[in-house]
Amino acid sequence: MPTPPTTYHLPPTVVRRIRQIEIRTNREVTDVLGGQYHSVFKGRGMEFEEVREYMPGDEVRSIDWNVTARFGHPYVKKFKEERELTVVLIVDVSASGQFGSVQQTKNELAAELAAVLAFSAIRNNDKVGLIMFTDQIEKFVAPKKGRRHVLRVIREILAFQPKGRGTDLGAALDYLNSVVPRRAVCFLISDFQDKDYEKKLRVTSQHHDLVALSLRDPREEELPAVGLVELRDAETGARALVDTFDGSVRKSFVAKAKARLELLRVALRSAGVDHVEIRCDTDYMLPLIKFFRMRGRRI
Repeated sequence: MPTPPTTYHLPPTVVRRIRQIEIRTNREVTDVLGGQYHSVFKGRGMEFEEVREYMPGDEVRSIDWNVTARFGHPYVKKFKEERELTVVLIVDVSASGQFGSVQQTKNELAAELAAVLAFSAIRNNDKVGLIMFTDQIEKFVAPKKGRRHVLRVIREILAFQPKGRGTDLGAALDYLNSVVPRRAVCFLISDFQDKDYEKKLRVTSQHHDLVALSLRDPREEELPAVGLVELRDAETGARALVDTFDGSVRKSFVAKAKARLELLRVALRSAGVDHVEIRCDTDYMLPLIKFFRMRGRRI
């Protein structure tokens, strides 16, 4: 069952942030993405509409040979696109998303990405739903249409206070498959700080059009040389004191980060899941545009 709406007493800073996100993402959708969303994410298929007489320029492959034989001259099948889609945003709100070494945290970046995708969807009259998760399912917002609904989705991501701190991608994918039985376009927005979820990825990609948006902060990939630093895992609370003046320590840190990223790339590729890499220190629209164009060429 859908989670009942949450009533928030939002601080003015969050209200301003929601408004800023709406203004920026609406502009991005209008000026940059344009009709790319529509061309890339088609409906569930083509729905038969009627049979009519063949006209010059019609596709030969659309000829209905049974009707043609019956009437003695060519007829073609006419189809219309089954346009309406359900779009589900699966957003990781675990404790690691609270980290941010540049202008915004990963959770704030996730909210902007979700807004761009949601506004793109409602411009095409699609439904938008939301699943927020940590090491448990935190909230489910059933798919609906309209601007007010999208603003609620953004508000939930920005203002929601999760109970869990860890990440369980497998449980989130299982939940998606149980509450959204029909094929949907699903955007999984996470930093993917989890393991043993590869099988669930493959199962989900067979039921849904699954796209992974992985969030990366530069300080999770490279350490500056600033002396002794205590590192703390936001999800487990584990702490470690490291000497960042030590070149071998910094080199090992970079190597481990690259290995994690490559494992993620391999897991998504083998599961047949499209992957968009989003960095907190660069404009997220650039990789999104690149993805839309790549996907459009492939289609």
